[in-house]
Amino acid sequence: MPLHPICHRAIHASLTNAQLAKMGPNAAALLAVEDVGRFVRWVSGKPPDFHAPTRTRK
Repeated sequence: MPLHPICHRAIHASLTNAQLAKMGPNAAALLAVEDVGRFVRWVSGKPPDFHAPTRTRK
């Protein structure tokens, strides 16, 4: 599934590949992750070509 680069970076800033693999293709589980859900709500109002720096993993 195509994913905007800013979204890809935000997801990986919050979750490891192992955590993502355990979730499988479950968008609801991904959005339930607090940092990811907050990011998606924030970025949803931005234009499609929007880019911003992404926090690194904690």
